[in-house]
Amino acid sequence: MKQTFIVSIIIVVLGLIFSLFMSGMWMAVVLPLVIMISMQITGRRAFGTGFLGVALLWLVLILIKDVPNHHILSSRMAGLLGLPNSAMFILVNVLLGGLLGGLSGWSGAVLNKAFRK
Repeated sequence: MKQTFIVSIIIVVLGLIFSLFMSGMWMAVVLPLVIMISMQITGRRAFGTGFLGVALLWLVLILIKDVPNHHILSSRMAGLLGLPNSAMFILVNVLLGGLLGGLSGWSGAVLNKAFRK
């Protein structure tokens, strides 16, 4: 559990650093993949670590952009998608980002296992 949380925080910190220099959120897939390939983390734990890391990363990045403009864009996007409020829109985005990170982490664990043999 402790290793999962530490690796998730590493994903968040590296993602925040990379987001300063590069546009887009492609690092949600690349970071967990590279980290899980380089570490000895197996299936479920790799999925959970990637999910938690990228979900936290996306939450931080969304709040950094959304809070200063008083949730205007997220409220309008929530309205377009038929969601009740901006918090639900943010939650849906965080869950989607978490799924991307989890699947990427799981893929990294599978690739690690394939290269080890």
